[in-house]
Amino acid sequence: MVTVKDISEIYVPCDVPSKARETYIENYRMVTHDSGRLMLFAGDQKVEHLNDDFYGAGIHEDDAEPEHLFRIADQARIGVFATQLGLVARYGMDYPNVPYLVKLNSKTHLVKTAQQDPLSGALWSVKQVAKLRDQTGLKIAAVGYTIYLGSTFEAQMLREAAQAIFEAHKEGFLVVLWIYPRGTAVKDEKDPHLIAGAAGVAAALGADFVKVNAPKKEGENSAMLLCEVTKAAGRTKVVCAGGSSTDERKFLQGLYDQISIGGASGNATGRNIHQKSLEAAVAMCNAIYAITVEGKTVEEAASLLASSCA
Repeated sequence: MVTVKDISEIYVPCDVPSKARETYIENYRMVTHDSGRLMLFAGDQKVEHLNDDFYGAGIHEDDAEPEHLFRIADQARIGVFATQLGLVARYGMDYPNVPYLVKLNSKTHLVKTAQQDPLSGALWSVKQVAKLRDQTGLKIAAVGYTIYLGSTFEAQMLREAAQAIFEAHKEGFLVVLWIYPRGTAVKDEKDPHLIAGAAGVAAALGADFVKVNAPKKEGENSAMLLCEVTKAAGRTKVVCAGGSSTDERKFLQGLYDQISIGGASGNATGRNIHQKSLEAAVAMCNAIYAITVEGKTVEEAASLLASSCA
């Protein structure tokens, strides 16, 4: 059994003004369900990976249309659904009960590192996100931003992320940074020491959560390697990317180990959820939620998958 942290561990950053303090706390409690942990359902790949993740061999036909993401987020147990502002504006009115994270920047995967180091500039401002929240009443609780450390363009992304965090906290939003070491200067994107450094950057910028790839090193246990990462992050909580679709039981075991051994505070999962049928995707969400938020065992979480197939 994974011990769920007490909600009293909320640290309200000093850059959250008094008028936004209660909003920040409400948003934190909403997306973590008073657990201190985050189950982030990632739907930002519509830009990042174009249609590669949504149509083709091994991908259920349900995933072909964008609304599949919203149906999952609406019916499943999640912490927050991350996607672009345009999709929230197009579908949010039909799914007002979903807690949203708006991704402020995105780029496609067409330009490879061999051609140019990655750059993902801001597409929307925090003020625009706040305006949509205020005029619609949608449960927009957070914003997100991706930084590619090691890119020759990292200075621009670091600055935009830093400014976004400051502005987001003024509005009571939480901030999740996606930080991936990537570029011609980076020899190993999964290097544990480098990923720990990335987590430290997120802390220095003031992020509430940081999404990183799980560290890997030949002959080493990935969850054990994560310990350096979570320590480096300090009060910024670490969630690991789900990656490409894999065996469900293997995925759940990896998630359990990241939390119970590595000290992670949740997960950010996309393809391992939305590439399934609606029923199977909802069941997978609920299994992930059981481990992340409720502290269930792998066996208990896997039983939720089995019951959906009965």
